Amino acid sequence: MRVGIAGCAGRMGQMLLKLLITAPGVLVVGGTERRGSHVLGRDLGALVGGEPLGIIIGENPEPLFEQADVVVDFTSPAATASHATLAAKTGTAHVIGTTGLDNDQMGAISRAAQRVPIVLAANMSLGVNLIEQVVEEVSRILDTDWDIEVVEMHHRHKVDAPSGTALALGEAAAKGRGVQLRRVSRRGRDGQVGPRVKGEIGFSAIRGGDVVGDHTVIFAADGERIEVTHKASSREIFGRGAVKAVLWAAGKRPGLYSMKDVLGFNLGSAAQPGGA
Repeated sequence: MRVGIAGCAGRMGQMLLKLLITAPGVLVVGGTERRGSHVLGRDLGALVGGEPLGIIIGENPEPLFEQADVVVDFTSPAATASHATLAAKTGTAHVIGTTGLDNDQMGAISRAAQRVPIVLAANMSLGVNLIEQVVEEVSRILDTDWDIEVVEMHHRHKVDAPSGTALALGEAAAKGRGVQLRRVSRRGRDGQVGPRVKGEIGFSAIRGGDVVGDHTVIFAADGERIEVTHKASSREIFGRGAVKAVLWAAGKRPGLYSMKDVLGFNLGSAAQPGGA
């Protein structure tokens, strides 16, 4: 399987590159970075301290999508939306881990998924996707006397907040309650905000140090509290999940898929591929 990496010099890009170079049945055929990056023109293998691959890092994604069967993408929202359109043009499967996508960018990805398989996941670890299922089920069982708050912490370099994983957990809670997250979401509190509104789903984002990613969903009622927590100590868990997604996506029919489809426990949409 021919695999390309968009955003190959980022934290996740380099992790993926190391894993994919040694993955059985995978041939890494290229990597791209943004214009002006200091790694442009370098050998892809040397970038991660390995043997040279004879592949030069470039900035033009079109040749990458033309060569690859699957492109894995941890870049920026604008770049990812453009890449999805390119994937549809070249017939290339697209695995997306980019977060912070707005409605227009999601629209571009959804349109592309009508022509090619796209796996879109804010978090590709098994553990996070499992607790999304747990959060949805707990939210379905508990009524609005239980307040829901999502708390996340990441390293100081993360640029979007709340994290994509936090929002995905919020979506899971909203789905369990049968409501739309955008109607009940509360993004942080500051000043004289008044009492908490019944039924809202709150978010708090913390930034500092080198934290890979901590997420907790709190269900709080009078006299008791339930907390569902996932803590990542290594980015390799995301990388391993992304490699699974790459291997799974090749040859699938067009559709917008989630990591739950990849991992085989998308209980809510098991009968309908593309349940993301």
